Amino acid sequence: MKTIVRSSTKQLVINTEGPVVMIGERINPTGRKRLAEALRDMDLDYVRSLARQQAAAGADLLDVNVGVPGVDDVALLPQVIQAVAAEVALPLCIDTPNPQALEAALLVAPGKPLVNSVNGEESSLQNVLPLVKQRGAAVIGLTMDDKGIPPEAEARVAIAERIVERAAQLGIPVEDILIDPLVLTVGADSYAGRVTLETIRLVRHRLGVNVSLGATNVSFGLPERPIINQAFLALSIQAGATCMITDPEKLGLAIRATELLLGRDDFAGRYIGMYRIQQKLKA
Repeated sequence: MKTIVRSSTKQLVINTEGPVVMIGERINPTGRKRLAEALRDMDLDYVRSLARQQAAAGADLLDVNVGVPGVDDVALLPQVIQAVAAEVALPLCIDTPNPQALEAALLVAPGKPLVNSVNGEESSLQNVLPLVKQRGAAVIGLTMDDKGIPPEAEARVAIAERIVERAAQLGIPVEDILIDPLVLTVGADSYAGRVTLETIRLVRHRLGVNVSLGATNVSFGLPERPIINQAFLALSIQAGATCMITDPEKLGLAIRATELLLGRDDFAGRYIGMYRIQQKLKA
């Protein structure tokens, strides 16, 4: 199944047959004090620099989130979207839990953006999906609802099915929906990774849609996080994940190595391409 997103000049196909798409995660102030300060100060030059860095590191899309306490995200998010879109040619992923901010951002986002995200909560389904339909955007569906994140894979898949069904009722095509099976830290629950992997397999088998994942959440609170992240990325891709919200500079080579080892990269073309990008960055 193919999900198509676009900037004003570039089209990107997210395909269940690969290659894995990387959504650059760094324009998100969670855990990033420098970015949070820049957003409070309206320092859009710093935001633009992050966009350039991620594009140079091989990101395929850029996630844009301005969720800083005390900031008027309804006013700020559209400004940041416009600044990033003017700086790089990549399609954008609009990341906000606020429907008003989402609506404002969708008015100025070029091409066909990706919305991050809707979930199984009734308020989210009612407020977000109509905006997605009106704009003709694609959307990530999170496998959580009013009861939280289910601990079982089957329950998460049931939420994914509900999101797809409600989207279909509004006329949103299934190919415009990505499902995020959600990953919790294995530092708190040893089975968290296994449940996510099983959810990925079931979603791909039953719904056939593209699967997006914020894979680095799995390692929170543990030492040597990059090692855990790389291992989980490899397992997730093998299970059927097709889109990663991550830092391509840190994990891009591991993603391309996994595809190579799974026989999805003829003559190691994408792996070598990513290696050359990283050598440039080091230089």
